[in-house]
Amino acid sequence: MKVIGKHITVDMYGCSFERLDDLEFVKTAMHTAVREANMTLLDFSYYKFEPQGLTALALLAESHMSIHTYPELGYAAVDVFTCGDHGRPDKAVSILKNFLKPEKTKITNIKRGDFGSESDMKPKIKVSMTPLRRVRTTGARVLSFLSRAK
Repeated sequence: MKVIGKHITVDMYGCSFERLDDLEFVKTAMHTAVREANMTLLDFSYYKFEPQGLTALALLAESHMSIHTYPELGYAAVDVFTCGDHGRPDKAVSILKNFLKPEKTKITNIKRGDFGSESDMKPKIKVSMTPLRRVRTTGARVLSFLSRAK
């Protein structure tokens, strides 16, 4: 089966408290990322937590983009998933990094729908005949020993 989509998860560390807690700033960053990465925005939803933090979700024709911020930790969890070849999730991540300016990032790329070859999907069962041979050989030795004892 071929790859259905690209899924990038990004942990951003050392971001500014003010940027992570500013809903309008995060909305602007996400809208810019969607536009510049050649994606189609269908809907945008968000929730601002008290005393700080927010979650924003861009529903895309290609799939979705989300950000969960933890300003008190200087941390943002970003998720960009696109199907097909139209969108550029790597470009979206780059733009979000330019907006949020993390000191450190951890990026994970996932190929969605990639099961490899058909033989890779079959369960691997390893059967060893060695224990059965030992039993047969041991039994033959015991019989030989007993027949010689007479």
